[in-house]
Amino acid sequence: MSSYLAQEVHLAKRHEEILSQRSALLQQMETYLGDKKTKKTWQTQAADAARRRNAALLNTLYWASVKESLPNWEEFLLGRAEYPIGFKKQKTTKQNISNPEEDSQKQIL
Repeated sequence: MSSYLAQEVHLAKRHEEILSQRSALLQQMETYLGDKKTKKTWQTQAADAARRRNAALLNTLYWASVKESLPNWEEFLLGRAEYPIGFKKQKTTKQNISNPEEDSQKQIL
């Protein structure tokens, strides 16, 4: 019977060790998940701030580009200048223009 009592005491001690390990692991898990949630919140805020900053920069750069090229386009639209540099005028070629006489001759051949 004493062996049963010794075994029972040993199992009780082992049970207490397991419970304390479990408690420590649960605490670590809660800390980890809390840190992870905080990190995710911080990353989301940083991404939102970056998105707003980038949109503002794009908008600013777009309007700066428009203001910069506006005088060239005004001259072109008033008929005082050629196409602004950097923009190509579409050339009309014979392939682009449809000629009814040529179309009828192609059908005969």
